[in-house]
Amino acid sequence: MSPVIGFDADDTLWHCENHFAHAQEQFMQLLAPYRPKNIALEQLYETEKHNMRLYGYGVKGFVLSMIETAVDVTDGRMHGHDIKRIIELGRDILDQKLELIDGARPVLETLANSHRLLLITKGDLLDQEAKIARSGLGGLFTGIEIVSEKDAGAYSRLLAEHGVPPEQFVMVGNSLRSDILPVLSLGGRGIHIPYRITAPHEQVSDEDLDGLALLRADDIRDVPHLIRRLEA
Repeated sequence: MSPVIGFDADDTLWHCENHFAHAQEQFMQLLAPYRPKNIALEQLYETEKHNMRLYGYGVKGFVLSMIETAVDVTDGRMHGHDIKRIIELGRDILDQKLELIDGARPVLETLANSHRLLLITKGDLLDQEAKIARSGLGGLFTGIEIVSEKDAGAYSRLLAEHGVPPEQFVMVGNSLRSDILPVLSLGGRGIHIPYRITAPHEQVSDEDLDGLALLRADDIRDVPHLIRRLEA
């Protein structure tokens, strides 16, 4: 039986993290008169980490964490027009033209002819829905799921809803923490496609990977070949 294949969206099917990185660099420039870049950046990461359980993932939570960091770093002295600039940085991310990863569309079109495909992504609902619509890829999936967190519990629930046993499921994504490790823990399989930028909250240690049988792809165009390997 052919496996059901799940795909992550951001930085797996289209570019995303570089937009956040650019906004973050602009934010650091705003804070440069108050705090060295490395210290301000570390404080932003800590604020994001603390706020993740309240705001979840996505642009809106990122903007709120930047504003909170700016107020803390400047002891409340940041001007209103700078706060407005931070809001504009978030709006710029939302307004970015969607750029598909090279090879994403033909790979999905090929696999959709012989496999059930699921799109499983996390983040702000409106933002993710808009990106999926702009991508033109939605029609290639038999199911699209936008969740607040991608952990073992979420995957277990989604697979049950779609009638997919974990051992017949393969997840493809750029994040080991969100896309691969939870699925492996359920008995499924994973194909990791590293992206050039990894958000701090998505990083894992080498110890987390010890003894795990996962496949790595240099490019999304390697995925059909790796699926055939798994089927063999």
